[in-house]
Amino acid sequence: MSSWSDERRRNQAAEAEQRRLDKDAAADRALKLRAAEDDRRRANRQADKAEARAEKQQKRREKRERRRERAQAWTKNTTPGVIYRRGTLALVTASALASLPSQIAHFAGISLMLLPLPFALEGAAWVMAAGVAFADEKGLPAWVRWLLRGLCLSAAGYAAWINYQYGLETAPAVAYGLAAVSLLGPALFEIRQWVTTLTFDTAEKKQRAEDKARAKHDRKRRRHHRKIVRLAERLVSAAPFGTLDFEDAFRAAWKIKTGTSIPGMTPALHAEQLASSKALAEAMDAANGSPVSARSRLLQVLHPAPSALLSVPGSSQVASDLPPASERPQKAPQKGGRKMPPPHRRTKGDSVPFSSVAKVEAALERGGSPRRIPAVNGHGH
Repeated sequence: MSSWSDERRRNQAAEAEQRRLDKDAAADRALKLRAAEDDRRRANRQADKAEARAEKQQKRREKRERRRERAQAWTKNTTPGVIYRRGTLALVTASALASLPSQIAHFAGISLMLLPLPFALEGAAWVMAAGVAFADEKGLPAWVRWLLRGLCLSAAGYAAWINYQYGLETAPAVAYGLAAVSLLGPALFEIRQWVTTLTFDTAEKKQRAEDKARAKHDRKRRRHHRKIVRLAERLVSAAPFGTLDFEDAFRAAWKIKTGTSIPGMTPALHAEQLASSKALAEAMDAANGSPVSARSRLLQVLHPAPSALLSVPGSSQVASDLPPASERPQKAPQKGGRKMPPPHRRTKGDSVPFSSVAKVEAALERGGSPRRIPAVNGHGH
């Protein structure tokens, strides 16, 4: 009986321990799930913040881009030329709108059948003005432009006369104002067209001058380099249409004929250039007493001339251990008739022996041969 009770207690204790472990495991799982959910929410919040920041940055970039585009559009639309053209069109429109009502009232007062006449007058004036611009654009003869100008001024003048007569019924100032407004639009449009034509004439003159200079250059090239031009034309004709430019073909033909890729240079000119450079370097070396050219300096460094051979004739070959006469201290003669000390006497081994080159030069001098002074490149002359 006791054994059964003990066994039961042990089973109950084991079950209780298992339940406790299960609860602990469940709590750990719940903590892990909660932590994972918190991490996920935190990551989502960070992603949302990053997306919001990116969206704000994109909006700021788009705002800056729109501001830049507006600034560019403002700069483009406020140039003097644009303001002049648009301002002229605005004044022309205002002139037409100001002159039409009085003409309509004048002709309508006479008869309603004359109502289209004001529009015909204004339309004729503006059509003739546009015809002048078209004639300038197409380069028509001058008499065509002047004929169109005359028709434009006739229509505008008749409209101004009608407005003047209508304005006199109110006051002279009104009459003058209406007449001036009728003539102002066509006059402004004609001035604008005149300024535009002057601009075009300047550009055309520059283009004609450039074309003339290019034609003159082509004639000189064909006269001076006939063979190369013919070869270049053959190269252009041999290539597919439009694939080889004449200038590229001319450079290729020049290289074929002369061997150099520099237009204008030939083998004879290259040889003359080298000879001139060599003569200039030799002249500069002789004038300065020292090598000036890079080649001479390099040869002097690689083949230095012996100092003994560069000495003037009559100088001693042996380096004395006494200072020069100009550097020796001058001693005053002592009183009492004392003699000066004897001069220095050379002893064996107190100087540097003669070099083999010096011995050869001395033998040549004794034999009566002229002394040879080596040049910078190591060859005597």
